[in-house]
Amino acid sequence: MKLWIIDTDTPTHRLVRINSENQSGYTYLGDLNEEEIKEFILSIKEDDIQKNMKLLKYYGYLHLFSIHKKN
Repeated sequence: MKLWIIDTDTPTHRLVRINSENQSGYTYLGDLNEEEIKEFILSIKEDDIQKNMKLLKYYGYLHLFSIHKKN
């Protein structure tokens, strides 16, 4: 699946927007297979990977929000 991304990383959180169509402001992430997409999503946020994959395939986009943990 060809994917485009906007990755906003701040001191408090990270917001990653993944889209299966080229949108204004998005950067080309690559042509990833399902396993590569799952690994990428899990590297951002430990979450229900099956649900996220279904959302990405159905809607064509996925937004992931992750709060940086304080040490």
